Amino acid sequence: MAKVTRDDVARMAGTSTAVVSYVINNGPRPVAPATRERVLAAIKELGYRPDRVAQAMASRRTDLIGLVVPDARQPFFAEMAHAVERVAAERGKMVLVGNSDYLDEREVHYLRAFLGMRVSGLILISAGLSEHAATEIDAWDARVVLMHRRPEAIDDVAVVLDDVGGAQLATRHLLEHGHEYVACLGGVEETPKHGDPVTDHIEGWARAMREAGKSTEGRLFQSPYNRYDTYRVALGLLTRPDRPTALFCATDDQAIGVLRAARELDIDVPGELAVVGFDDVKEAGLTDPPLTTVGSDREAMATAAVELVLDDTVRIPGTRAAGVPGGKGRVRQFPSGLVIRRSCGCGPA
Repeated sequence: MAKVTRDDVARMAGTSTAVVSYVINNGPRPVAPATRERVLAAIKELGYRPDRVAQAMASRRTDLIGLVVPDARQPFFAEMAHAVERVAAERGKMVLVGNSDYLDEREVHYLRAFLGMRVSGLILISAGLSEHAATEIDAWDARVVLMHRRPEAIDDVAVVLDDVGGAQLATRHLLEHGHEYVACLGGVEETPKHGDPVTDHIEGWARAMREAGKSTEGRLFQSPYNRYDTYRVALGLLTRPDRPTALFCATDDQAIGVLRAARELDIDVPGELAVVGFDDVKEAGLTDPPLTTVGSDREAMATAAVELVLDDTVRIPGTRAAGVPGGKGRVRQFPSGLVIRRSCGCGPA
């Protein structure tokens, strides 16, 4: 059987191939409802399937969005990727996901691969955009949106959370429970990175401690971001003679590791140890006890990121270094809020 073409659809619908294209691509020009119905009926009767490869070659764009995350095994990134994929699907786009594993070279690998596929745009959740990655982005005609991490350049487009404010809320809440001080479980980096969410969580914790007249000296501990390694770190921390009675964790996954260690050591949470996390992953409500944490509207953040990456006015190639007037308005910050459960010492939510 001969392959059905756009010309065949146009003949059956009694219209031009351009109108058929407008219907298939939902634009760029409007089509009268009656004409649209005729075209859709012809497409269905003929079994026409658009040649996406040919369309991409003609337009130098695909219906793909690239999404690079540090580690999709971590609940926060998995839930964020799912939200982005759902929003993109509503807009007729597919999402390609790559895991950088917090490695600059892996991040550059996916940047080069996705941009080479002529994706419609790229959403980058980065541990810290390297100079090599920035150079790779500027070499392509592509729209790039940073997500989760505050930008370093004025013309960067980003969707971020109020990480500092959220960490302050969490630390203040624990202090209000009467603890002498709140310890913090941060990341693995000795030198803070600009715009890194975990660095901001630590800053928020430190600000709240200073406001309360509390010292942070010796009360910040390093840990990997996943629950498995954090569990081992927590076993050591919680067997110290001076173990803390309250602990703010930079991520929920870390907090889950702490809860597991506390249970194994027969330390009552929250009676002997109050714990608060950050991210409000779905699993946080199912831990024992349920985890108090800092949450945000991930669906709204995903929607903003997809809208920005598909907006033709967002990215002007080659302007990273020079800056763009009004560039600061391209950073959309979402508020964070405390989700109170039982691990902090409050009653059931």
